[in-house]
Amino acid sequence: MQPKHTASSARERRGTGEGSLLRVLVMDPNALGQSSPSSFQWLSFAYQALTEIPYEAILPQTDTLEVLDLSNNLLDENPALLGQLEKLSTLILDCNNYTSHIKFPFMASVTTVCINKNNINNLPVFVDEIRRKFPNIKILSIMNNEAAPSYFNGGSLTQYTDYRQYVVSQLPGLEFLDDTEVLEQERVQARRTYRLQQSHSSRRRKDESRKHTQMLKKSNTVI
Repeated sequence: MQPKHTASSARERRGTGEGSLLRVLVMDPNALGQSSPSSFQWLSFAYQALTEIPYEAILPQTDTLEVLDLSNNLLDENPALLGQLEKLSTLILDCNNYTSHIKFPFMASVTTVCINKNNINNLPVFVDEIRRKFPNIKILSIMNNEAAPSYFNGGSLTQYTDYRQYVVSQLPGLEFLDDTEVLEQERVQARRTYRLQQSHSSRRRKDESRKHTQMLKKSNTVI
């Protein structure tokens, strides 16, 4: 476990693949009233036992913020106001109390979402929210959630494969799921598997609707 930050601190971190330096601000909630550098590309509030998102420190960075780390806290509130961060590309929410029913704002700029080790147990509900609110997502990590079965949390290989295929089928632009790259072969298989399943589901709904209509006609005839 990383040590808890006791004061706000600024440092530089080298950006990946660009050779540039990111300006990083590691914040302590107790220092929110103090003066801080005016613009940063990376904000971290990790390990602060937060129960609320510190918007007063985040939103002033709207023009520059690209990476926001809110991991290892006690958060469960919907991050509605983060939609104001027009340049944000990476959102890290690991080790909080979020559920499958989290509601994100629409954020076209976000390409990476990490929400490992939360309380996500309904995969279709959660993935649909990701699909609708992050249309350009490339990297999604939801390891150590009930909805993401794997060897590490007691899931079987079949469950793990089904999980990956479902997520990949719903997020066609995804390049990495958890710690594994999405290969084209997996993408093709996922589309094939869930197109077939959707076809069966659609046919079943039509059959049920037809039976219901027939029952209503019979009931009206008896009357």
